[in-house]
Amino acid sequence: MKTLSIVSGKNIDTLRSRASLAEQAGCLTGEQLDIIYKEKWFNIYVPQCFGGLGLALPEAIRLLERLAWIDGSIGWTVTLGSGANLFIGYLHSNIVSLFFNDPEVCLAGSGANTGIAKKTKGGYIINGKWRYATGSLHATAFTVNCVLQDDDTAPADNTASFIFKAGEVQINRDWNGMGMRATGSHSFSVTDLFVPDERRFFIDAAQAILPDPVFYFPFIPFAEVTLAANIAGMAVHFTDECRRIFEDKIRNKTLPVEQSSEMLELLGRSISIIEKNRDVFYDALYMLWNSGKNERNWDISLINRLSFTSKKMVRELLGIVSQLYPYCGMEAADTRAVINRIWRDIHTASQHQLITFKRPISAHL
Repeated sequence: MKTLSIVSGKNIDTLRSRASLAEQAGCLTGEQLDIIYKEKWFNIYVPQCFGGLGLALPEAIRLLERLAWIDGSIGWTVTLGSGANLFIGYLHSNIVSLFFNDPEVCLAGSGANTGIAKKTKGGYIINGKWRYATGSLHATAFTVNCVLQDDDTAPADNTASFIFKAGEVQINRDWNGMGMRATGSHSFSVTDLFVPDERRFFIDAAQAILPDPVFYFPFIPFAEVTLAANIAGMAVHFTDECRRIFEDKIRNKTLPVEQSSEMLELLGRSISIIEKNRDVFYDALYMLWNSGKNERNWDISLINRLSFTSKKMVRELLGIVSQLYPYCGMEAADTRAVINRIWRDIHTASQHQLITFKRPISAHL
């Protein structure tokens, strides 16, 4: 089994001990964010020369899985924040210096094309509203996708990405998911905002400016594996809590021997299935990464294999959580309990369309 990435025990204890407070507050706590900033987790893909960790994709995915195992909201917030900070590879140098000099830089945003950018002299006038911006309450900048109007330079799909300063957007405190409550995934909007030309960019390998292989990895498969790793981390955490609850039941002799045996057998079988799925997932990820990182060119068949593996793992792990849940008793139904928070987090995360719907096989990713 591929091991989870190493995070210090002290950091694990601090992050987990604040998870309930963060959920109540609807955002990560100051102590949690301090650790994230110190460890540079929002900058896991940012090259070291820009103050980031510069991790290769497989090592970054293992770290994200570990953080999701610690707490779902932490893993998800770091995943989405670091995924947006990846855009440093497509931004012009003067924009990089404008937004990435802050050691606490964290981009939030949305991939939905729910904005309109109308070309004007020197830039664009942008209007729009974007939902589910994870980390919106601590973000230092926001990225969006827009449909272009009156733009002779528009690409074939007539869309582009833009980056906004935090002070340029209106945050609408409307995040009310049953889980992932500490992610602060509120919507945001802009009205008649002027954005200069240089803040337009394209998330495309052909448009990459920095040389690191991760900036040439197709973005949709990248997003799929980061989200699948979050599901895996939360599923492992769920089985950890199941083991504790089951052992308490057995120790307190609250169940007949036959029921105890059934419960432990199901848990053991579930853990084996999770380990097998994780092994297959990481094997597919390492195979794809190692085959293309040197030439910064990725084999379409291996990409689609990884996509299939990611979605299959998500489906099977959600099924395992559903099977185990009824054996956990009323503690699992208590919204104050850790296992209940994991259950709510993993089912909220599962609603992301990138890990739900099938993606057509295509060479144009």
